Amino acid sequence: MLIAFNKPYGIISQFTSDGSKNGTLAEFDFPKDVYPIGRLDADSEGLLLLSDEASLNARLLLPEHAHERIYHVQVEGIPDEQDLRLLQSGTLSIQGYTILPCSASLIDIKYPDRIPPIRVRKTIPDSWIELKLHEGKNRQVRKMTAAIGHPTLRLIRVAIGAYLLNDMAPGTWRKLNEKERTLIFSKR
Repeated sequence: MLIAFNKPYGIISQFTSDGSKNGTLAEFDFPKDVYPIGRLDADSEGLLLLSDEASLNARLLLPEHAHERIYHVQVEGIPDEQDLRLLQSGTLSIQGYTILPCSASLIDIKYPDRIPPIRVRKTIPDSWIELKLHEGKNRQVRKMTAAIGHPTLRLIRVAIGAYLLNDMAPGTWRKLNEKERTLIFSKR
């Protein structure tokens, strides 16, 4: 069984509490014996997969499988072409690790406001970037945008493979049918 879940802000990607004020996956009435494949931090939102199939972990998470994940990232300021090229280059080094090449572009998109709302500065604009990554190091997207001088304000994973989150409401989940499973393992 493979489940797509639109993880809301403030929920950790595990079933047991970590001692913080954040909620857990136990609040969402998932079928017995499923576990998250990968993770999204409590302050990140969007598509999280859960499954009872242990073999899917390596297939979806190891960088050598080049499994694409797409993120929409609201950042402080407006990155220029040089900033985007640095994100894409495969030369950006964060804490001794060089990030694999990726796709990065400015996008014009609007999402409903998050609860609680993001931090807003009256004198500094914000913008949205779409990042397509093939790896998922701990807090990688946030570290990448900070490294180019544009801290992340909001992070939403919108796709895994060719499967798009689309209009699934935050906090809802669904079992994927065979066609949708195929999309998870397809390239966009």
